[in-house]
Amino acid sequence: MVKCKRAWISGRVQGVAFRAATRARAEALGLRGHARNLADGRVEVLACGDEQALETLLQWLEHGPPAARVDSVRVEDAPADDGSSGFRVG
Repeated sequence: MVKCKRAWISGRVQGVAFRAATRARAEALGLRGHARNLADGRVEVLACGDEQALETLLQWLEHGPPAARVDSVRVEDAPADDGSSGFRVG
């Protein structure tokens, strides 16, 4: 069963390859969705796929790539996506 989660990550998460690293991690886990910068300095991640893979990604988001500093991660369930494939960065 496919599940989707939306996460908002705050801290030093823009300009440190956070989105690209998130995409690489999500693709390695077989997830689809997106990671995008928000105007307020946060990164939004939508990920869909296997529940265990989602949990693994959410744990990774707690620290992110080496250059990042994650202050907080807020996670909510998200409705199933439109069936798009891959993981996009925007």
